[in-house]
Amino acid sequence: MSVLGWSTLTGPLPVVLIILALTGLVVLLLRPDRWWWSRVVPVCAVAAVALTTALVLVVDRVWHPFPDRLPLVVDVATGVGVLGIVLLAARLSTSRREHRRARLLVVPALTAATLAVVLGAVSAVNRYYGSFPTVGAVFGVALPNQVALGAVPADVPLVTERSGTPLSATWNPATPAPAHGSVTETAVPGTRSGFAARPAWIYLPPAYLMAPRAQLPVLVLVSGQPGSPRDWFDGGRLAERLDAFAAAHRGLAPVVVVADDLGRTTANPLCMDSRLGNVGTYLDVDVPAWIRTHLQVATSSRAWAVGGYSNGGTCALQTSLRSPQVYPTFLDISGQDEPTLGSRAATVQATFGGDAAAFAAVNPLDELTARPAPRIAGMLVAGTADKQYRPQAERVQAALVAAEVPSVYRLLPGGHTWAVWGAGLDVGLPWLAARTGLTP
Repeated sequence: MSVLGWSTLTGPLPVVLIILALTGLVVLLLRPDRWWWSRVVPVCAVAAVALTTALVLVVDRVWHPFPDRLPLVVDVATGVGVLGIVLLAARLSTSRREHRRARLLVVPALTAATLAVVLGAVSAVNRYYGSFPTVGAVFGVALPNQVALGAVPADVPLVTERSGTPLSATWNPATPAPAHGSVTETAVPGTRSGFAARPAWIYLPPAYLMAPRAQLPVLVLVSGQPGSPRDWFDGGRLAERLDAFAAAHRGLAPVVVVADDLGRTTANPLCMDSRLGNVGTYLDVDVPAWIRTHLQVATSSRAWAVGGYSNGGTCALQTSLRSPQVYPTFLDISGQDEPTLGSRAATVQATFGGDAAAFAAVNPLDELTARPAPRIAGMLVAGTADKQYRPQAERVQAALVAAEVPSVYRLLPGGHTWAVWGAGLDVGLPWLAARTGLTP
């Protein structure tokens, strides 16, 4: 295996990073002077705690790039990284007491030690979320089986849909399906919405790469926030999961289009048409129009679904409720019970200039109680240890039941991380396949 394939979550690499981080802290602390231990080190510790606390407060309450506060493990890892930087500053500021020749050796060593501490802290955060599972994912290298969209034949004879009959019943290829699907990245412009979306990432199953081509259902996915469409392929290992599903179904799996609903990594336009952008029109109109124009996929609305995790799970619920004629099926993994920028007051002000009625008209729980439920169905998935999002998923499930919307609720071991989000896709795929006419 090449270096790019090394795991950053398990195996020797994260262990080595932990050892290097601890060694780096020892190097930064190691000094025989009594005044260093009695005066400087305590001051550094207090400064690190104060700076970390200030940083966390700025992120959680001022900048507020995330709808929920940072978890404790991220706070602690950030504190360790800050401590390393503070110790470096203290060592450099006191290095004047050392001989010049010694400083030439000490400064690079201290800098390397600090870098090791910071890398160890970053590694701890990554292991918690599981966002970048390999070295290649960290550096954004090309994914396995990634091709240009133009390299996939655009017009191939189809094994078409047959109303009321699962596609698996009519799919009988003369040759074995390829072992892997293809992955591609391409722009999906906001022609009607004007939304400046980042490129979408697309998974084309083995049955799509064959001739004749299976006319497959479509699953439109969105990421969490902060995030990007590629996150589903890195942290979520989407291509591997879909390849495994296809291998068990003679190459059949949904065509998956991971569309951008954020615009940039830390933006949060809340998956609706508002002052923050026309994300609703982008997902409801622009994305389906592009898919139907550029891909050979199932045309009936029954064969289309939308899904996401965290903020994206909320978006999937919003989108299906808003446009049931486009997406009658949704997969909500660890989503919220309403779109939010931290509080309802702040959200209403940012989206509709304080118009609470306008927000209620597009807020899922308000929609479910204010008017007859549309003809949709959904699956909700939450982590057993997710203290913030699991109760919200349960409130959404209760609202769906009260509104007589067919729904399935699944709990998986884990918290608000890829350990649940990726597994949630595995759990959801068989249900989605049956709902969209792929399998019985």
